[in-house]
Amino acid sequence: MNNFKSFLLSGALMIASQSMMAQHTVEIGNKAGAPIQSTMYGIFFEDINFGADGGLYAELVENRSFEFPNSLMGWETFGNVEVSTFHPAFDRCPHFVTLRTAGHREKRTGLGNSGFFGMGLKEGLAYEFSVYARQNELHGQPSRIRVELLGENNEVIASEKISIETNKWARHTATLHPSKTVAKGKMRIFLDSKEAVDLDHVSLFPEDNWHGLRADLVKDLEDLHPGIFRFPGGCIVEGADLETRYQWKNSVGRPENRPLNENRWNTCFAHRLYPNYFQSYGLGFYEYFLLAEKIGAEPLPVLSVGLACQYQNDDNDKNAHVAVDDLQPYIDDALDLVEFANGAVTTKWGALRAEMGHPAPFNLKQIAIGNEQWGPMYPERLEKFMEQLRKKYPEIKICGSSGPSSDGKDFDYGWQEMRRLGVDLVDEHYYKEPDWFLKNAGRYDDYPRTGPKVFAGEYAAHTKNHDKVLPTDMNTFEAALSEAAFMTGLERNADVVLQATYAPLFAHVDGWQWRPDLIWFDNLKSVRTPNWYVQMLYGTNAGTNMVSALENGKPLEGEDGLYVSAVMDKNAGCTIVKIVNVNDAARDVTLKMKGMKDGKEAKMTTLHSDDARATNSPQKGYSVQPEEKTVTLTAQPTLSIPAKSFVVVRL
Repeated sequence: MNNFKSFLLSGALMIASQSMMAQHTVEIGNKAGAPIQSTMYGIFFEDINFGADGGLYAELVENRSFEFPNSLMGWETFGNVEVSTFHPAFDRCPHFVTLRTAGHREKRTGLGNSGFFGMGLKEGLAYEFSVYARQNELHGQPSRIRVELLGENNEVIASEKISIETNKWARHTATLHPSKTVAKGKMRIFLDSKEAVDLDHVSLFPEDNWHGLRADLVKDLEDLHPGIFRFPGGCIVEGADLETRYQWKNSVGRPENRPLNENRWNTCFAHRLYPNYFQSYGLGFYEYFLLAEKIGAEPLPVLSVGLACQYQNDDNDKNAHVAVDDLQPYIDDALDLVEFANGAVTTKWGALRAEMGHPAPFNLKQIAIGNEQWGPMYPERLEKFMEQLRKKYPEIKICGSSGPSSDGKDFDYGWQEMRRLGVDLVDEHYYKEPDWFLKNAGRYDDYPRTGPKVFAGEYAAHTKNHDKVLPTDMNTFEAALSEAAFMTGLERNADVVLQATYAPLFAHVDGWQWRPDLIWFDNLKSVRTPNWYVQMLYGTNAGTNMVSALENGKPLEGEDGLYVSAVMDKNAGCTIVKIVNVNDAARDVTLKMKGMKDGKEAKMTTLHSDDARATNSPQKGYSVQPEEKTVTLTAQPTLSIPAKSFVVVRL
C-alpha cells in the first residue's frame, strides 16, 4: 500500500514537473506602441569609490595644488620644503611650495607623490608632466628641477629636467616615457640647482587622456550607448553640510583655479583605509557636458535644493538647511546653469562656455533639483525653484524626487507633492535584493498614465554573499540576471518610465566604500561587470517603440521563471525580443509574429552563467560575457532559453 502511494505521488510529481516545464508561446505584436525614449537607458555618475579623482579623471597626482587641509597631504618631502601663499599663481588655490637647497652637497631637496593608491604607468605610453613654476630669488642663474617616475622598487623608469628662468609664474612641461609597466609607481621632483624655486599645480597625465579623462573608462561608458547621463550625484550634491555641497560654479573655468571641496563621502568612508577624500573639481561641469556629448547621452545635471544631507542633519536644525526666504542664490545657480549650457556666447555664462572651448550650446533639456530629499521641507523649496525656472526656461524639464525609498509613507508623500507641483519626472531609487527585482517586474503596470513620468535614477540588486573576498564579489551574475528581469518591466511600461540609470557607476578596487558598482578598475585596467553587460544589451537594443509580447493575453512577469518584453526598431527594420529565464533548467519559448516566414535569420545574444555567484574582476578577469550567434528560424520558431540566462533576439 505504501509503495502504491509512493508510485501515485511520484506520478503526480512527474505530471506537475511536466506542467511546469510546458512550452510557452508568446505572441509578438506588429503594431508600434508608445515610443521608447532616447533617454530610456543611461548612466549615473557620482564621485564615490574614487570615481572622479583617482578614477575617471586621469590626473595621477594627488593634491596637485597643495590645497588639502594639510597642504602636504599626499606628498612626501625631503630636504628644505616650505608651503607659502605669498603672491600665488592662482587666487582660489593660493598654496604652493618652495624648494630650497638642503645646505649640503650630499643632501637633496624634493617632493614625492604616489598618486591614488600608487600611479599606474604603462611602458610605451607617454606621460605629460606640467608644473607652474618661478624662481624664488633672482641670482642670474636659472633654477632647475629633475622629474622622475619610479617603479615599485623605487627604480627610476623615466627622468627629465626642466629649467626655470624667470620669477614670473609660468607653465613648464616635460614628456616622460616609462621603461616598464608598473601598477603602483610614484613621481619625484628634485631641486637640481642652488637656486630656489616655487612650484604649484603639479600635474601628470597619460597622453591618451580624453579632455583629462581616463581613456579606458570613457570607452566603457561609450560602449554602453547610454541615452541619459545624470551627474554629479547623488549625496555629494547635498554635502555633509551646505558648505561642502557640490557647487558647479566652482567646477568651471581654468582647472588650475578651481577650489578644493571636501567630498561628502569623506565622512562615510567605510574602511577608513584612505580617509583623505577630496574633490579637485578637475572633473567639473564643463567636462561632464563634454562627456555627455562624446558618449551620445543627454545631460541631466543635479543641483542642490538648499538642503544638506538629511541623513546627516536633523530636519529641525535651522543652521543645517537654507531657509525658504534665503533660496535665491541657489535658484540663481540653477538659472545660470541653463545659461552656461544653452546660452548665447553674448551671455555671461555662455561666454564662459565659449571661452572654455565650446561656443555651441550643449542642448540641455532637463534639470534635477534635489537628490534624495523627503518630507515637507523639500517641496516647499522645490516650488520656489520651479516658479522661476518655468518662467525663464519653460522648455526645460524639471526632475523631482520621491525620496530614498521605493515605497512607504515618505515615498507616497513625495509622489503626492510631485504631482501637485507638476514636475515632469520623478526620480525613484531602490537598492534591493535580487528577489525584490524579480517580484517587481510588474511595478509600473498600474502606475497612472497621466502626470509626471518615472525616472529610475538609482537602482541595483544587492546580493547577500557573506563569504565575499574581493570587493567585486557583490556584482554577481544572480544580481545582473534579476536586473535584466526587472528591466523587461521598464521596457514594457515605456509610456510611464522614460529613463533609468544603474548606480553607482565606478569603483576603485583599492578605494571603495559602496558596492556593487557597474565598472570596477585598478590603476591600469577596468573590468565590465555582468551588470554592465545587462545595461549594454538593453542600451544597444532599445528600439524605437514598444510592441506587445503576451502569453494568453498577459505579459510574462515571472510565470514559470520567465520574463519577456519586446520592442520594434523602426530605424533598423526589426523586432527585438528580450527573454530572461531565472530557472535552473532550460525553457522552450515559441514566438508567434505576424508575417514571420521560414528561413529568416536572427541574431541571438545570450548572457549566461552556471554559477549564480560568478563575477568579473580586475584581479581574476572575465567569467561572464555575452555570446552572439546567428540562427535561422522557422515561421513560428521555438527557442530553447538556457537556464539562468538573459537572451536578446533580433528578428
